[in-house]
Amino acid sequence: MEKELKYINIVEQPISMHPKKFALWLFMVTVVMIFAALTSAYIVRQAEGNWLEYELPEIFWITSGIVVLSSISLQWSYFSAKKDNFIALRVGMLTTVILGIAFLVGQWYSWVALVDRDVFFVGNPAGSFLYVFTGLHAVHLISGVIFLIIVLISTFRLKVHSKALNTMEMATTYWHFLGGLWLYLFMFLLLNH
Repeated sequence: MEKELKYINIVEQPISMHPKKFALWLFMVTVVMIFAALTSAYIVRQAEGNWLEYELPEIFWITSGIVVLSSISLQWSYFSAKKDNFIALRVGMLTTVILGIAFLVGQWYSWVALVDRDVFFVGNPAGSFLYVFTGLHAVHLISGVIFLIIVLISTFRLKVHSKALNTMEMATTYWHFLGGLWLYLFMFLLLNH
């Protein structure tokens, strides 16, 4: 009888998630589907031939390091928020915002490097795919930087602390997702280039 009561209590507990977090997860799933479709199209088109061979810009290595560092600084901020360490929280958030902007600047310079190598958006599909991958990721990253700036402002208004972590958790989830997405794209390009 006691086991049955435990089972009933478990079943009756609803699984809940904040609606904004749920919306964020749905959005991230759609982004994964978009990039999965694009990388699949890349492989199919590459197999058809007439594929421009070129070296990936070296700055991709630097931007990959920047995105890893930004994830580390954001995670440090999150842990600091859980401990109500407001100075570390603000320093970590500011560092993450600066690194996010540095990543975007690095992506711009990667396009400059591609043009210097005569790889353009129009022409051969090899270049077109690279511009679409990096450009679409940059659009999502811009939204991530805007989100981080909103959270940074909230930290100065003392709206992010151990009892109010929802926005911080969402920003952390989204930023780590974007970092992981970039690392996936970079590895994909290295392996399929």
